[in-house]
Amino acid sequence: MTIAIRQLQKHFVGEVSGLDLRKPLTSDEAREVEAAMDKYAVLVFHDQDITDGQQMTFALNFGQREDARGGNITKADEYRLTSGLNDVSNLGKDGKPLPKDSRANLFNLGNCLWHSDSSFRPIPAKFSLLSARVVNPKGGNTEFADMRAAYDALDDETKAEIEDLVCEHSLMYSRGPLGFTEYTDEEKEMFKPVLQRLVRTHPIHRRKSLYLSSHAGKVVGMSVPEGRLLLRDLNEHATQAEFVYVHKWKLHDLVMWDNRQTMHRVRRYDQSQPRDMRRATVAGTEPTVQQQAAE
Repeated sequence: MTIAIRQLQKHFVGEVSGLDLRKPLTSDEAREVEAAMDKYAVLVFHDQDITDGQQMTFALNFGQREDARGGNITKADEYRLTSGLNDVSNLGKDGKPLPKDSRANLFNLGNCLWHSDSSFRPIPAKFSLLSARVVNPKGGNTEFADMRAAYDALDDETKAEIEDLVCEHSLMYSRGPLGFTEYTDEEKEMFKPVLQRLVRTHPIHRRKSLYLSSHAGKVVGMSVPEGRLLLRDLNEHATQAEFVYVHKWKLHDLVMWDNRQTMHRVRRYDQSQPRDMRRATVAGTEPTVQQQAAE
């Protein structure tokens, strides 16, 4: 069966049929999927009842696995998953929902803010691949914003203003507005801000896109209030309904997105019920800007 793709939103998102992700891809299939990612930025695969190992094997067609260290406050001995996947569930090591007031749960609520995965790393992530193993019965949709279309819709004056701007990104910036402000010295060092361009150019099709994220808290060369006002205006522009796709999860859906071209956020859901979501993250290959000035 050949791969078929149906576009789901005006600007982006492709629904893929004709692939069984339990089986290794051929080289032609891998190239076809990557080309579709370049075009659609988000791909949706339904009815993929896969194991952690199969999910990781699929992800590794598109690059190296990103090292998950430094992306959370969860300690290594508290990890629920040992397969190399990122645990973006609401579950503890015992498999039960985390207490609502637990530090890990409060930190993870930052995922409800618009962001790009790993923009807080010197070399940010390329692709993310999220598999729905247990779907929460209430809420929990994931929304995606096309940052290419959002950039295209800016006026020429704004494009010129932001072309060469650089922002500081940190997990502490994204969690601060939610009231999560207490960190150990080790965590402060781990979450030290890094630099990212505000406008990125895709390496294949050369389209420009806004590189925004709740992790962005400062614009280099601007006062903090001035920079944050600019970022807020750009975020409001980029997340208008015209540029957004809402994914309503079904059991065994796998959604794959390009962090270089999109933002996303999860919507609130019933935290007393289990939600088991597992993400494979494909590492980026180069920084968006040299990092020396961020040290």
